[in-house]
Amino acid sequence: MANPVFVAIDTTDLAEAKARAKQLAGAVGGIKLGLEFFIAQGPEGIRAVLQESPGLPLFLDLKLHDIPNTVAGGVRSASALKPRYLTIHTAGGAAMLRAAADEAAKFGVARPKLLGVTVLTSLSSDDLVEVGFAKRAMGDQVEAMARLAKANGLDGVICSPHEVATLRRAMGPDFVLMVPGVRPSWAGADDQKRVMTPAEAMRAGATHLVIGRPILKAADPAEAARRIAQEIAGAPAAA
Repeated sequence: MANPVFVAIDTTDLAEAKARAKQLAGAVGGIKLGLEFFIAQGPEGIRAVLQESPGLPLFLDLKLHDIPNTVAGGVRSASALKPRYLTIHTAGGAAMLRAAADEAAKFGVARPKLLGVTVLTSLSSDDLVEVGFAKRAMGDQVEAMARLAKANGLDGVICSPHEVATLRRAMGPDFVLMVPGVRPSWAGADDQKRVMTPAEAMRAGATHLVIGRPILKAADPAEAARRIAQEIAGAPAAA
């Protein structure tokens, strides 16, 4: 994909999501729609948004997490929307991840690529301890979950930009690293605690970037997206 940016259209409003998709169709590399929108508008809402951005890949960020059979069923249902990427929580364990990967494989070349959610970019090391994880460095936790994902058939992971370089070295060149928590130097950090600029993340080895508010809150969202793409174009990915 020439443009690695998936724009995060985080809204429950169908008309707004459709307008955003149409507005940004020529300025981004893909559309990310998440759980909030999916619950509000369902599969038909997803299809309606995609009609406004024909040809753009869909990143369906549902973060599935349940018993293996239920998650496999979720993958099967979501695959009807033909997403390029679909997210699964790695904390669900090996059996759940394998069930999801096996179900996705049934769709052949049209299958969604599965990305494991490692550690949410809104969490700090102290937050992880509060929810019951052992005290360990953030990078070590993320790498352990990425290895679990790869060992059980997932195509990549979601990770903070600060784990990209380490994961690229550890997981190899073909493992997808989808990176939120990215902010251009001219945008604020909002609620993300571990951020980096788009150019820095690509230099570190990111495959794709997820960017929402710096684009959508700009006076001219399409121009903001193009500005980001120009910045990235001057930052070749790490070898």
